[in-house]
Amino acid sequence: METIHALRLKPGQDLKSALQEFVNLANIQAGWIISAIGSLTHYTLRFANRQNCNEAEGFFEIISLSGTLSVHGSHIHIAISDRNGALIGGHLMEGCCIYTTAEVILGESHDLIFTRENQWDTWRELQIIKR
Repeated sequence: METIHALRLKPGQDLKSALQEFVNLANIQAGWIISAIGSLTHYTLRFANRQNCNEAEGFFEIISLSGTLSVHGSHIHIAISDRNGALIGGHLMEGCCIYTTAEVILGESHDLIFTRENQWDTWRELQIIKR
């Protein structure tokens, strides 16, 4: 069994924090991002195999948002474009501030539970449990 959730995040909200807050309030055990569009005034991203984050101020369009969501931990990636259409993407971190809106559609499974298990010093891999 699955449930679909539709969210509209508002100006000034932190994208990652707002998504995790919704997941926690709805007690989503196994969720995923189906679709997302919107805009940001600030981004904070972590690129592959780096520990430090990159940040920038400006106006950015959300081109893609994907990931797994759970009260046990979420893993989300984002692709954004700047005012010239240049694309950048990476691991979504706190500090991505909504400009006008973010319209996000989430799916939720009631048959699965997503957890995270430490596999590396700084990495927690997805574990999928059938209910």
